[in-house]
Amino acid sequence: MDSAPDYQAVQAVAPGQLELVRKPIRDPGPGEVRIRVEACGVCHSDAGTVEGTFPIDWPRVPGHEAVGRIDALGAHVQGWAIGQRVGIGFLGGSCGYCEYCRGGDLVNCRNREFTGIHRDGGYAELLIARASGLMSIPDDLSSVHAAPLLCAGLTTFSALRNAPAKPGDLVAVLGIGGLGHLGVQYARHMGFEVAAIARGAGKAALAKKLGAHHYIDSAASNPAEALQGLGGAKVILFTASGGKMVAETFKGLRPGGVSVILGASPDPIEVSGTDLIFGNRKLEGALTGDPATGDETLRFSALSGVSAMIETVPLEKAADAYARMMAGKARFRIVLTMG
Repeated sequence: MDSAPDYQAVQAVAPGQLELVRKPIRDPGPGEVRIRVEACGVCHSDAGTVEGTFPIDWPRVPGHEAVGRIDALGAHVQGWAIGQRVGIGFLGGSCGYCEYCRGGDLVNCRNREFTGIHRDGGYAELLIARASGLMSIPDDLSSVHAAPLLCAGLTTFSALRNAPAKPGDLVAVLGIGGLGHLGVQYARHMGFEVAAIARGAGKAALAKKLGAHHYIDSAASNPAEALQGLGGAKVILFTASGGKMVAETFKGLRPGGVSVILGASPDPIEVSGTDLIFGNRKLEGALTGDPATGDETLRFSALSGVSAMIETVPLEKAADAYARMMAGKARFRIVLTMG
């Protein structure tokens, strides 16, 4: 650790307003570690902080795909070492004592914190994180390539791994964007027959390159009918928001199939009871994964070669990177680097 009394960060100070500042360095408290950040992904969920859609006490540093090295340990931290490369995702740690934690459900901890929302995140050279939320970064993943896997990767990997599909089953991924381009890769490497669904013919070649066996243009055909023509999907993974598309595609499930919603949207999903009951189909949501699943996401990615399509931007230009991401111009993940 150098002797500088402060560090550089980009923080939200009002809806839509990011500013570059210097903040005082502090020591981690009990159960916390201090991380010298090397890379941080720019995720659409950062809008919850920057636009103020989550309850925010400004100023607040966004960013929940942060990778770096531990440079200080708080009291009572065990299992982690100074110099170790770690990551922190959207879930900033669990309490360990509520009814959900006691039952092993760390994702739904009653006292959970969201990184970049309840405490400062990774748009910074340093951050303080709860040790209970840390993930271990494999040596053969660079910090830049590991960063998007802490949220986009973990979310898609966890949802697919927990879904009822078995190798050889048809799995559809709707949306070939920041989440979907990883979801297609994970599905292929998990041994599924993969159908990618997106609007227009322009993403067909990319979908096949990522590993999809089939490409369905939702503008040219009915996705549900196309999936039934392939035998029906065991799982449909919705990585793009949109209640109407979820409902229209739901009939593409085979009996016992499930639609898993990853893309948050305020739009209602109108699925009839008949479509649920006849065929015993299911509709469910999935929110990221616990730290152990994060470790497995990173290891699986390193072993299989699953990787996000990334462009890097220096921390000083975080506001520009955020604006490009919000405008849908990222292809497909932007990662901030700290020099």
